Amino acid sequence: MVVSMDQLEAFVAAAKHGSFSAAGRALRKAQSAVSTQVANLEEDLGLDLFDRSGRNPVLTSAGERLLPEAKVILDRREHLIGVASSFEAHVETRLVAAIDELYPDREMGALFSEFASRFPHVELELLFPMMEDVSRLVLDGKADVGVMWRQEDLPAELGFQTLGWVPLKMVCAKDHPLAKVDVGWEELKRYRQIMVAVRSEGAAKQRLRTAAEIWWVESQWVILQLVKQGIGWALVPDHVIAHSPYAPELVTPALQFGDGQFPVALEMVWHKQRPCGPAAKWLRRRLATTKLNASI
Repeated sequence: MVVSMDQLEAFVAAAKHGSFSAAGRALRKAQSAVSTQVANLEEDLGLDLFDRSGRNPVLTSAGERLLPEAKVILDRREHLIGVASSFEAHVETRLVAAIDELYPDREMGALFSEFASRFPHVELELLFPMMEDVSRLVLDGKADVGVMWRQEDLPAELGFQTLGWVPLKMVCAKDHPLAKVDVGWEELKRYRQIMVAVRSEGAAKQRLRTAAEIWWVESQWVILQLVKQGIGWALVPDHVIAHSPYAPELVTPALQFGDGQFPVALEMVWHKQRPCGPAAKWLRRRLATTKLNASI
């Protein structure tokens, strides 16, 4: 049994357009050519795919069952051609991006939606490490591009570019002692602080430490769950608070200092000595030109 792509294409077009003549126009082929391709396919399969007793051909039960299979084969042909074209254009087959949770998810969704349209055949892996763990992944070659808190002592092998600032807000539970007062530095020091944890030991880990007692947690979202329980207070990105289901149960107390926000700089990092393909170059340009707006 030999089934050709032309036969499957004619079959799918006839089913889609409702007649052999309409399928011929869509494929820019004569009606007789489409009809012959379908008839040959039916003969090769030993099945009637269309009922031709009426004015227009109607799919039989066998035709209805085999139609999605034919579409899958044609789609995979297009995918194969696309992958081959990517190789010809030297586009990477795989890209890894390590992005701190500080990066606003709204901008991330729009960015990678565009990436998927431009590079449909690139396998993408998104990692969400914290702070200095991002630079470590890029340095070790485990990530091609990173987005992280600004690191004061960046390894010389890494290039960097500031992307913008993300505000952090001090939050606590409604029944926490800090929720009932105008908060000063001394009050912050008295109560447990819940901070994001990193797996490497560096200065960034302690940068926003204020309290004497600390809990370390490897997720901004889990931090809010713990804050909701009254376990401690935390500095959390504004966009994470806004999108959290626990937001109604949290408060941002009035502070005796500043404007209530703790802005943190985000930087993009990459390895200077490693080759950068078209997909990575596009991602770096797109990150660099995206205006960060962390609030909803």
